[in-house]
Amino acid sequence: MMNTLTLWFHKFGSPPTFHWLTGRLTPWLFAAALIIGAVGLYGGLVLAPADYQQSDAYRIIFIHVPCAWMSLFAYFFMAANAFIALVWRIKISEILAMASAPVGAFFTAITLATGSIWGKPMWGTWWTWDARLTSELVLLFLYLGVIGLYNAIEDRRQAARAAAFLALIGIVNVPIVHFSVNWWNTLHQGTTVRLIGPSRIDSSMLWPLLLVALATHIWFFASVFARARVSLVELEGGKEWARKVALGTGGQHD
Repeated sequence: MMNTLTLWFHKFGSPPTFHWLTGRLTPWLFAAALIIGAVGLYGGLVLAPADYQQSDAYRIIFIHVPCAWMSLFAYFFMAANAFIALVWRIKISEILAMASAPVGAFFTAITLATGSIWGKPMWGTWWTWDARLTSELVLLFLYLGVIGLYNAIEDRRQAARAAAFLALIGIVNVPIVHFSVNWWNTLHQGTTVRLIGPSRIDSSMLWPLLLVALATHIWFFASVFARARVSLVELEGGKEWARKVALGTGGQHD
């Protein structure tokens, strides 16, 4: 079993195979994300009842919460691939780590923006140096730091390794963001959706939220794969398969 998994991992890690496979998957992933996201948003913005305290203002959670979850998931994905790249020198992991940084930064920026929009009517201010908000802002700076460091070094593989170190150092902020509402007094509300035990949210609001969360995860992988394919062709430009792809004459698995 282990040998089979190892062989599969190394085959998927082959640049031509990765490029071909993700090229087949990416359009389907984007389509699935759009359909599932549309259903989830319709359920949350139209079908779900108004909240008894926040009225219709609470509906921003159907964008804010999935994006907040994704901001953490994307950083974990980036750091995991950074670790694999540094330890086993796997080129695909370097590319995946760097491709996920802009996508994670995008979700983090949306989280901060929607949080501010939600905070204004609830707290009376656009921003406060709340533990959750501040640690989420630090997360955005970490993403931007990884992106900036990667683009500051001309050698792509050396740049990826340097940025990977920064990504691994910054992983300490992920549990701080997640547990900040439990560790400190904060204006931010506590956890309402639980993987273990009952969620403190009505089912009519929960299912649209989970659908949008699923859509954002699918969209994340589609976007990362699309970015990684472009980076891979640029990095492998001197090889025959990459030249064929760049010229539009095909590649592996034709």
